[in-house]
Amino acid sequence: MQEFLVVIHRDFTSEKPVPTAEQMKDAIKPYQDWIAGIAAQDKLVAPPKRWDLDGRVIKHTKMGNHITSGPFGHGKESIGGLFLIRSNDYDEAVKIAEACPIIQYGAIVEVRMSVPVA
Repeated sequence: MQEFLVVIHRDFTSEKPVPTAEQMKDAIKPYQDWIAGIAAQDKLVAPPKRWDLDGRVIKHTKMGNHITSGPFGHGKESIGGLFLIRSNDYDEAVKIAEACPIIQYGAIVEVRMSVPVA
């Protein structure tokens, strides 16, 4: 089995975030049940964690490293959560990820397969 990173992107910073606070309240129990279902199948490698909204971004420029606060000053996609799952292949990992109940409210879920370091 392979390990896959599941990243949930949400809009936290705009004036009208999507999903809304009310939608997130509605989604929390189904989300917890979804995670519990993944764990019950012994496919949850590392559980979800909550992350702050601030963050730092470091970019190298001609003048040296440029550090900014917040990952998305003008964007609408912040990382709302990330965790590791195990599955046989991308198809199975995507099937697990697409069951995320927050997608119906506008969240974006990304799946990445871990690649062994050479």
